[in-house]
Amino acid sequence: MRHLLLWSLLLPSLASAEIYRWTDAQGRVHFGAQPGGQGAQQIEVRPQVVERDDATRAREQRTEQFYDARRQERERAASQAAEQRTKRAAECRQLRSQLQQIERGGRYYTVDAQGNRSYISDTDLDNSRSRLSRQITERCS
Repeated sequence: MRHLLLWSLLLPSLASAEIYRWTDAQGRVHFGAQPGGQGAQQIEVRPQVVERDDATRAREQRTEQFYDARRQERERAASQAAEQRTKRAAECRQLRSQLQQIERGGRYYTVDAQGNRSYISDTDLDNSRSRLSRQITERCS
């Protein structure tokens, strides 16, 4: 289909080109874009119109549909990859933020349903710190 488009763009320029025909001293006929000898005559060249049968048109249509489907698949895959990169970046920002919060230090606690504070031990903080560092290394490299 693309070749057909290319030919349709080129044919008008080919049709408007000047072609000359002349015969040399030995009687041989020559053609060229410039007149090459005495008695050179400008000739008109008409492009040949090629008629395609139904099978050829159907094959071209199937080919075009195939290429359209492939292009859509590539666009979908690129869109999904961009979405995954965005999600991964948000996850990495969250993990780094949690790690920074732990590294700032201080006393951390959780609040139960009755409103009582339960302080997190240093061992649990170290475990959380190492878990977050490992997750950042695995997911954000």
